Amino acid sequence: MLLQVKDIGVNFGKVAALKSVSMELPEGGMVTLIGSNGAGKTTTLRTISGLARPSKGQIWFDGQRIDTMTPDRILKLGIAHVPEGRRVFRDLSVTENLRLGAYTRGDREGIESDLEETFNRFPRLRERSGQLAKTMSGGEQQMLAVGRALMSRPRLLLLDEPSLGLAPLIVREIARILVEINKRGVGVVLVEQNAELALEITRYAYVLETGRLALEGESSQLMNNEHVRKAYLGL
Repeated sequence: MLLQVKDIGVNFGKVAALKSVSMELPEGGMVTLIGSNGAGKTTTLRTISGLARPSKGQIWFDGQRIDTMTPDRILKLGIAHVPEGRRVFRDLSVTENLRLGAYTRGDREGIESDLEETFNRFPRLRERSGQLAKTMSGGEQQMLAVGRALMSRPRLLLLDEPSLGLAPLIVREIARILVEINKRGVGVVLVEQNAELALEITRYAYVLETGRLALEGESSQLMNNEHVRKAYLGL
């Protein structure tokens, strides 16, 4: 297994944000975490990337325990995190944002090659390469955030609400890009309020409810689960 999350809990003061969450991701896999607001999805991603510390449990990545590591060490191991709200560097250009994604690397030729590949994957970013990030649309900023994460050459990409606030056409484009990235061997853990889309493009799904794992299974099976359909798909 590339990623193993083993019974983690996370406390913020006296509040238990996560009580018991376990999940796995095989090499090159693609899974989604779905659940209502406050269920613990974002906290799970933040704990995997080292931005939050578990009060119990363990997290393993490619055979190494990582829940005691700093975020920069976890990034160097190959885990890139695209947070909710995109968080691009608004006063830097598109190209400058992308280059910052490769700050842990020292292979100049590889960075230039990956920059070109990112522009090929996201033609709009090439068109706006010299433009300040703050002048771009929400969809373009989301593409930039994903492109910046890919510049670190991750083996695992954590994405938090990539479709939030975007037009349906852009949402479909982002989804297509994520599937293509995954087909190239990058593992993906997707947190997404658009549960129907998430279940459509992933292979396996975990349902979180109030900080606990409530359900898990093949995405196609959960799409037909009565509880999931009523609670998260509005059917």
